[in-house]
Amino acid sequence: MMVPITIKERALFERLQTDPAVIELCFDRPSDAQLDAKFRSKLVPWQPNQDNWLCLVMTNKESQRAVGITGFSLCEGVAEVGYLLLPEFHGQHYGSESLQGLIDWAVSEHQIYEYQAVVTQGNIASERVLHKCGFRLEQVRMDAYQIGSKLYDDHIYRLSFNQSV
Repeated sequence: MMVPITIKERALFERLQTDPAVIELCFDRPSDAQLDAKFRSKLVPWQPNQDNWLCLVMTNKESQRAVGITGFSLCEGVAEVGYLLLPEFHGQHYGSESLQGLIDWAVSEHQIYEYQAVVTQGNIASERVLHKCGFRLEQVRMDAYQIGSKLYDDHIYRLSFNQSV
């Protein structure tokens, strides 16, 4: 199950943004001010004609426990997708199931047919999620992103649908 993030999920969001097991191949740990600004930006209700992120909380249906967040930002008709899962839920298919559900909803409700994801070199689990959902590696940008003092390649994945879907 996925629902829009609310103020009640602050602790979940903070853990997803600061836990080394989650962020090690995603980004540097944000400062408290950056974390607060990121969280506040996710609370803004999403509209298709704006460039803010749609941020949804993934919840296990049986336990009602939050397992992570997923969503996208729409820019010029292309939805850039993202997802973060709590470490205890890695490898349990939440990433691929939630991403596929998100895409299915976006196509049927908002006629969004173009998707992109940027994955840091070495984040094999995230690349597996994208492959399962039909994304294909389109481009590699060498030394495009820095985490800590190390430069990583960005792997750019794309998914496109025929607009008559």
